[in-house]
Parts: sequence; structure tokens; C-alpha cells
Amino acid sequence: MAGVLSAEAIDRLLVDAEASGTPIDGADGLLARMTKAVLERALETEMADHLGYERGDPSGNGSGNSRNGHGVKTVATTAGPVTIAVPRDRNGEFEPRMVPKRARRLGQIDEMILSLYARGMSTRDIEAHLAEVYGVSASRELISKITDVVADEIVAWQNRPVDDVYPILYVDAIRIRVKDRGVVTMKAAHLVVGVDVEGRKHVLGVWIADAEGAKFWQSVLTQLRNRGLRDVLIACCDGLTGLPDAIGSVFPETVVQTCVVHVVRNAMRFVSYGDRKRMAAAMRTIYTAPSIEAAEAALGELEKEYGRQYP
Repeated sequence: MAGVLSAEAIDRLLVDAEASGTPIDGADGLLARMTKAVLERALETEMADHLGYERGDPSGNGSGNSRNGHGVKTVATTAGPVTIAVPRDRNGEFEPRMVPKRARRLGQIDEMILSLYARGMSTRDIEAHLAEVYGVSASRELISKITDVVADEIVAWQNRPVDDVYPILYVDAIRIRVKDRGVVTMKAAHLVVGVDVEGRKHVLGVWIADAEGAKFWQSVLTQLRNRGLRDVLIACCDGLTGLPDAIGSVFPETVVQTCVVHVVRNAMRFVSYGDRKRMAAAMRTIYTAPSIEAAEAALGELEKEYGRQYP
């Protein structure tokens, strides 16, 4: 607003609002009234552009079309519900762009509903939030209709085609909290990230499941093959039993490499807390070695220092 109105004009608006007892926000607040004034002024401008002449201009006589009063319409905005007067023309040809016909929500109300939905709020919670904070009446059926768009987009994204070759494929799962039917539970989000031939990473898919298993991964990899993936040079994964076999059954020529992070993390489970930093530093000399011979020598040193304590 400061970029459109001068500071003096804003001060005058605030002083007039305070003098008349008008609140800043709310259904009858200053922001709602300004929204109403701006929308109605914009609609009148659109009507003049549609007819080709301003109100009261004699050049409109005999033009074949003219103004025909106003209709009343209430729209939901981020400033609250606003009732506006929408101009009409005699021929019924006027199609307003600022407030389209049959539109009842303006000012990113749909985006607000989707944002609340993405944060795990139920349709009942969203309905109550919009009514309490913005004075917007949105039924659960309307909210469900809007959020269904997200579900359709998710399905389209999950089944989109992928590149036929990814030099590197990362396969893993993370444990996340998911709100399901009003109850928050821990579930595994299975991720497949592909690195394309230009070195860019792409999330090829996310699959939510109660647990991580080799059989499940085989179904995921088969789905990726059906979406167009034909070859993977290196698949990097954790040490899950059966996962390398699942990768090999779908992509037989792929080299399976165990993720170094998982190797170190799994090894630390058997090491006392006080020795973990020194053990991690010693293991680093193995997986960063410049050759197989150097790695074997580093492994020998690790065995000498920690072999008896951590066989």
C-alpha cells in the first residue's frame, strides 16, 4: 500500500477510521471497505473499456449498448467477506475480469485453503479457521472440492514419465510423522532420487508405507521401469537385506554400492559413545583412500587399533 498511497494519505485514512470508530480489519473494517472501493472502481473501469466510453459521455449515444444498473454480489477475500456492486450492460455481454462471473472467492482464498490442507489441517479445522480469522464461510464440501485438485496433481506427478537413463540412483527411506484419520503415526517415506546426465538431482517418487522392505522396493523399481527408466549405472542404497537383489532383478546391469553414510552409521551402533569420533575418523581413511591397496592398508590399521575391542 505504501508504494501506491503516500504516507500522508495513509495517515489520513487511519485518522478518519479512528475518528469514526471503524476498526482496521474485520467485515466492516477499513481494509474490507478499501477492498470494496477498489473492486468496484476496477469493475467500473472494465465496463467503460467494454462499452468504449465513460459514464455520461455523449459519444455513447446510439452505440448499441449501454449501462444497465448494478447487481449485488458478496465475495470472500483475505480481508473478509465483501459485498460489491457489479455493473451490467443492456446486451448482457459484459464479462468482468477482476471479479469473474460466478466467482465467489478472491485474494488467494483457494491458495490459503491448500496451504492449510498441506499443513495437515482437516476440512473441519480449515472451515473453522477461515470463519474465525477471515470471516469467510466455506463449507466442507467446497474445501474438499478444492483440495481434491491437490490429490489429482499428486497422482499425475507420481505417474509422470522419467528419463530413460540416470547415471546415479539414490534409494532410501526416512521416518516421518504423518497425520492419518486424526491420529499422528510414524511411517516410512520411501524416496528415489535420480541424478541425470547433466548432474542434476530429481526426486523420481515418494511412497508412504508402514515399513521398508525388499519386496516393496522391487515394486517401486518396477514402477519406475514402467514409467520409462531403462538403465542405471550406479544404485546407492543402505544395507537392507534383499535390496541389492531387488535392484538387480529389475536393472541387471546396475552396480549396487552401499551408501557410506549407512555403513558408518551401522558400524557406530557397536561402538561406545566415547570412541565414536576416533572410530569415524579412522573409517574415513578407508572410504576416502585413493586406491584399493591404500584402503586395505587403512583397514589393517583400523583392525590393529580397534580389532580386539570391537571385533
